[in-house]
Amino acid sequence: QVQLVESGGGLVQPGGSLRLSCAASGFTLDYYAIGWFRQAPGKEREGVLCISSSDSSTYYADAVKGRFTISKNNSRKTVYLQMNNLKPEDTAVYYCRGTAGSTESWGQGTQVTVSS
Repeated sequence: QVQLVESGGGLVQPGGSLRLSCAASGFTLDYYAIGWFRQAPGKEREGVLCISSSDSSTYYADAVKGRFTISKNNSRKTVYLQMNNLKPEDTAVYYCRGTAGSTESWGQGTQVTVSS
């Protein structure tokens, strides 16, 4: 069974950092692209960053360039989203999504709140 589980969210002050994790089970990251998405209250879900099976990363959101990075550890089957210099507008539920061909799987999300 393909499953993704996010963790690492929480409350952080503006300017702080968090690292989110997306742990995969039931499949190997060698063949999957993993993307991070976020959904703020009252807004549509938007793409943030994606990492391909060959480790190339793609930014979907200009607002996070220079602050967020994505990486993965294939042996641990985990993808990380490092978020630095967080801003209140980064507050959202963050989701990871795994895709391989027509297969798609979403995690349940983790809440990130940036507030003083």
